[in-house]
Amino acid sequence: MRVRLSILSAAWLFFPLALAQQPDQIPKSYDCYRTPTPIHIDGKLDDPAWKSAPWTTNFVDIEGSAKPRPRYRTRIKLLWDDDNLYMAAELQEPDVKATLTKHDSIIYRDNDFELFLKPLADAPGYFEFEINALNTSWDLYLNKPYNAGGKPDSTWDIPGLKSAVAIQGTINQSNDKDHGWTVEVAIPWAAYASRLPVIRPQIGTEWRANFSRVEWPKGVSIDTPAAHGEHKENNWVWTPQGVVNMHIPEKWGYLHFRDKPLKPIR
Repeated sequence: MRVRLSILSAAWLFFPLALAQQPDQIPKSYDCYRTPTPIHIDGKLDDPAWKSAPWTTNFVDIEGSAKPRPRYRTRIKLLWDDDNLYMAAELQEPDVKATLTKHDSIIYRDNDFELFLKPLADAPGYFEFEINALNTSWDLYLNKPYNAGGKPDSTWDIPGLKSAVAIQGTINQSNDKDHGWTVEVAIPWAAYASRLPVIRPQIGTEWRANFSRVEWPKGVSIDTPAAHGEHKENNWVWTPQGVVNMHIPEKWGYLHFRDKPLKPIR
């Protein structure tokens, strides 16, 4: 009996710790509502339809709560209609910078925002989109994750893509203080067909998705030597991956396509 009580006591001792760790292990979910009117893509996020879309929770470190909270807030909204998936992103940033201007550059060499979509649960392939504050983008398809031998395919260009960025401040001027930058993207449902048999979602459809922000600390770039084997850049995400690797789709969150909400969301 004494042994059993000791084991039980130990279990209860560690139970709060298990609960504290649990949120990082559960992928987040987002209800993506149907919009009755198309979104005008200008980067400003001022369309009335966006009032019907909830913000996600603020982004966290890619490794989860064991790492410090991000210095700047990042959050997104999503909507959909018969033609497109719409995404709006808000990135706080006191010094907005970007350098890359060529499409399909390696955008994460700049501070960037990234979108990962896996429409088909039974197919290993998925899609990635990256954008910087100059509205320069990189769209690519992966036939499977890198750790499974996947190959990035940058020849996939999103047909009919609309994207725009608005700067709340002045880009590439470090002598003043900015508020940040906002992004709007519209991706047509037909964009995926050249790689996977993706059809327009229905109410109740579920996709896997995650969203990421790469933020380079001041004075640090991809060419700066890493200290003590640590990653040089900050990786902030919607739902934590647990490791510094976005290419683990089974750790992504869930995107649920819903009908329009009963009333505007405040």
